[in-house]
Amino acid sequence: MKTNSNIERLLEQGAFVVTSECGPPRGADPEVVRKKGNLLKGVVDAVNVTDNQTSVVRMSSLSSCIILKELGFDPIWQMVCRDRNRIAIQSDILGAAALGINNILCLSGDHQSFGDNPKAKNVYDIDSIQLISTVKQLRDEGKFLGGEEVKGKPALFIGAAENPFADPFEIRAIRLGKKVNAGCEFIQTQCIYNVEKFAKWMEMVRERGIHERCAILAGVTPLKSAGMARYMKTSVPGMDVPDSLIDRIKGVPKEMQAEEGIKICVEMIQQLKEIPGVRGVHIMAIEWEEKVPEIAKAAGLLPRPQAQA
Repeated sequence: MKTNSNIERLLEQGAFVVTSECGPPRGADPEVVRKKGNLLKGVVDAVNVTDNQTSVVRMSSLSSCIILKELGFDPIWQMVCRDRNRIAIQSDILGAAALGINNILCLSGDHQSFGDNPKAKNVYDIDSIQLISTVKQLRDEGKFLGGEEVKGKPALFIGAAENPFADPFEIRAIRLGKKVNAGCEFIQTQCIYNVEKFAKWMEMVRERGIHERCAILAGVTPLKSAGMARYMKTSVPGMDVPDSLIDRIKGVPKEMQAEEGIKICVEMIQQLKEIPGVRGVHIMAIEWEEKVPEIAKAAGLLPRPQAQA
């Protein structure tokens, strides 16, 4: 089923897609979302809106998506399985489509023990692969999970996340294949710092022909300091940060480490563009959205192409 997704049309045109991310505020002030959105205008093709990331309470992803849509964006609505059963999931999918949301990113969600309400009950009625399948069933078959007919199919472009670096490394492409078989049409990867290992993962992806069925958007996050690089290496599960990269940032004065982190990010984007099967990049500048235009410009990603109707 065709959607009105801006990134779907760009991918069909053969464009190298650029997406970024907006974390909703810990409050009800819409100006926070608007401020972040204005930093990204004309710089990216779509903006992800996280869904209570790290299990911390924030403004809802769907509400934030609507604010960004009013600014002219085609937002990517993230949905986690942690907080909803299959009734609420299907209901929210219909509601998002009714409000003009064209993209969904299907995620399991961080365990509640990581967040500010560790005693909260999780749900996990279905997992991320089942969520992908649910969206596809509602959209393409017009059937609810209970078997009844959907009267007004939700036209959503279906995405998911994938970590090429988690153990065991050998099954990562196989796991991606399961998501694609379930109906996933685009993937945004975990932050990439080890480009060589990512290239090996892409080899396995290409061997299975997955890149021809699903657009791979490579995730990058600029490092602000050597301390951030060490934290990503030692404290973030499934992250692969080479020591050589940490040493490079440590090798410049503290006041220049953020600038060096930007340079590294730009270099990585240029390397990722050359890997066969990579269809775009997802720039996750965590609470550093003002740097996304600088990164995009330096990496030769501007101006952004217009999607043909």
